[in-house]
Amino acid sequence: MRPVLLNSVRDNSVTDAVGLLKQQAAYRAVEFVESGMVVGLGEGSTALWAVRRIGELVQTGQLTDIVGIPASLHIEQEARQLGIPLTTLNEQPEIDLTIDGADEVDPQLNLIKGGGGALLREKIVAQASKREIIVVDESKLVDRLGTTWAVPVEVIPFGWQSQAAYLQSLGAQVTLRERNGKVYETDQGNLILDCNFGPIDDAQHLADRMKARAGIVEHGLFLNLATAVIIASAGGIRSMQRG
Repeated sequence: MRPVLLNSVRDNSVTDAVGLLKQQAAYRAVEFVESGMVVGLGEGSTALWAVRRIGELVQTGQLTDIVGIPASLHIEQEARQLGIPLTTLNEQPEIDLTIDGADEVDPQLNLIKGGGGALLREKIVAQASKREIIVVDESKLVDRLGTTWAVPVEVIPFGWQSQAAYLQSLGAQVTLRERNGKVYETDQGNLILDCNFGPIDDAQHLADRMKARAGIVEHGLFLNLATAVIIASAGGIRSMQRG
């Protein structure tokens, strides 16, 4: 299994029923945003609908005194164009609410993220958030993480092949991520290794082993971070809450 990389978040035309439901699910998540909040702005095609909706509400005056913290340079650019006031974690170290997407969601609301390449900043933002709302379509729901998606692992360029060998020793089939025929670099100038472990029996144990390795900056297992998941499906919009 090779990871199915997400399309660019710039390709967001709503051309089918599922696409429309994803937009509606993102709008549902934005209903939890209140004036005066510090809001984390996630990366990805579904999260972008939420960013655009926030921009609309700011422009019409329905949301006031909010500031956003973008999880990627691309979302930062989008937010500025939409007129969303921005800040940084240095200025606002605690985020009231973050809206983001995910590549996989298990029944305990654990996630695989990083298909768009922003997993490091997304995890920093998530860990600084009081509430993390994830918006997905129902195809992202799995019984076990790793069922349909490889785990993205961000590594520094120096010695990256050593990290690839280490990840292989943990049972992964490792692919260096490329985009448009070139090696992909993250916003921090790092590389991403897409690691196919297959369905993961113990995600926490795997996460601990990856984090213990020098040269691995971060991984795409987001465990115990999501507080709610809003799901777009053919039957409509539904949600799951942690606990």
